[in-house]
Amino acid sequence: MKKIILSLLVVIAALILALALLAPRLLGFSIAELGNAVRVSTGMGAKLACSGRYLSGFDHTRNLNDLASYSPANRLLDLHYDDQAGRVTATLMGMGETSATFRPGLGCTLDIGDTSALDGVTVASVVASQAPWPHGNSAPDIIPSLQETLDDILRQDNSAGLNTRALVVIQDGKLVAESYGEKIAPQTPLLGWSMGKSLTAILVARLQAVQPEIDISSPLFPHWQDERRRISLENLLQMTSGLAFDETYAPGSDATKMLFGAHSASDIAMQSPLAHPPGEYFSYSSGTTNLLARWVYDQLGARPQTNVDFFQQQILTPLAMSNTTFEVDASGVFVGSSYIYASARDWARLGLLMLNDGDWNGAPLLPEGWVSAASQPNTSTNEPRYGYQFWLNGGGETLRFPELPEDSYFMLGNREQAVMISPSTRTVVVRLGWTRGDYPTGKNFARLLP
Repeated sequence: MKKIILSLLVVIAALILALALLAPRLLGFSIAELGNAVRVSTGMGAKLACSGRYLSGFDHTRNLNDLASYSPANRLLDLHYDDQAGRVTATLMGMGETSATFRPGLGCTLDIGDTSALDGVTVASVVASQAPWPHGNSAPDIIPSLQETLDDILRQDNSAGLNTRALVVIQDGKLVAESYGEKIAPQTPLLGWSMGKSLTAILVARLQAVQPEIDISSPLFPHWQDERRRISLENLLQMTSGLAFDETYAPGSDATKMLFGAHSASDIAMQSPLAHPPGEYFSYSSGTTNLLARWVYDQLGARPQTNVDFFQQQILTPLAMSNTTFEVDASGVFVGSSYIYASARDWARLGLLMLNDGDWNGAPLLPEGWVSAASQPNTSTNEPRYGYQFWLNGGGETLRFPELPEDSYFMLGNREQAVMISPSTRTVVVRLGWTRGDYPTGKNFARLLP
């Protein structure tokens, strides 16, 4: 009997060891991180499925496939859709129940802590006219040869499993080609992930244009009375704040806590200590962008309604962005790092605003010289090819995309979202999709340049 028990213990131990060794490959996380992994999985599941359904109009299968691209374990998610309440609840094998609630104009927010401040927020709709793009929704300037090229790129992408959902080309301020994947339309809002960082920078610039009297001297936040008081607004914009922030998207990291487990996304980075002197070291940090969103929120009186009103009145309405939702966290602050859903045409409008040096329809929306500063290299010693929340093609020893003009710069986001602004060719190209690996951005965009 003792020998049988001992043999069983050996077998069990071997199985546990095998699971521990294979878990990262099979599940996408270490078995030691099971608790955090469940929280990340259900938080991500509830949030993305909610926005996918109520903003993008995706069905359950598409939502689940998108989630599974991050971890095979997400296929085990049980997603419950309550369409009457506008709520999605996620559990993983009965564990970690998490929900997210949709509110018109605010999108979906994880139900973490007290969210009652969001319930009374009202958001006016932006109604687009039938004027030619960008001022309306008609597209009379399509170039047939370029449209054929764009359709060919879309077909090749999706034959290769790259899951491209939208492609748009703007030349000389006109929409000259657009192509869409299955069940995606010109009005479909799609997640830009970190392209929202660029929109957050534009929001900061618009606030400075409207309220030039704002004091941007240190400290940016009242309780930064230690060495962090030396961090400037430009440091935050250029990702050279020096703050320690764990950007790895693993269970238990700063980034996953911020996006899938925090009542206030900006609180995670707000508590980070300095790891480098401000201005000297580039460190890509979604937490830094959410500090910018928090700064805007504070400047506007720290009220969700005022925050949303400013964005609607000062960005969406002037740019005729009728299919865009900037989502907030449970505290009412925009999640600037990650949660902006916009149609490909609306993403293109933001690119055109930058291409036009911050002017729109003959009126300056951004401060004079801001676009030039935003598209210049930073002063860090390790990675200068990053401006004000925009990735730069040039400015370093090599071009980021050798096939593309040196002066081009980009909004870039997870799953290979991209908006290219090319001043020398007067071109904007938008690509939205859900690619798990690499995407041939340089090669494909080069085919679309004049």
